Amino acid sequence: MLAPNAKLRSLAVPQGPPAHEEPATEAAAECENEAARVRPGRISWARLLKRVFHIDMQRCPNCGRRELKIIAVILARPVIEKILAHLGLDPQPPPKGRAREAGQDFAA
Repeated sequence: MLAPNAKLRSLAVPQGPPAHEEPATEAAAECENEAARVRPGRISWARLLKRVFHIDMQRCPNCGRRELKIIAVILARPVIEKILAHLGLDPQPPPKGRAREAGQDFAA
């Protein structure tokens, strides 16, 4: 139903205003233009973390005033495994699940 070419998609997905319709007033057009400029194309990872996990990565958790900044990124697997083992966490990622075979449905 939500697939791009589904026949019933128009019933489930809200449609935008018609393209030929003009705003009633100049103020309405100005608001629409401003809203289009303000919306970013992507949401930053810090905002996503705040939205999903309620973690504010832009402010210090101790004082709440200072802005946090990235000072290091660890990409070397042996270093990551050593840090996780030191913290008492499993350094190995969980096994990947099997992919569904064609025609296999979800369990209901």
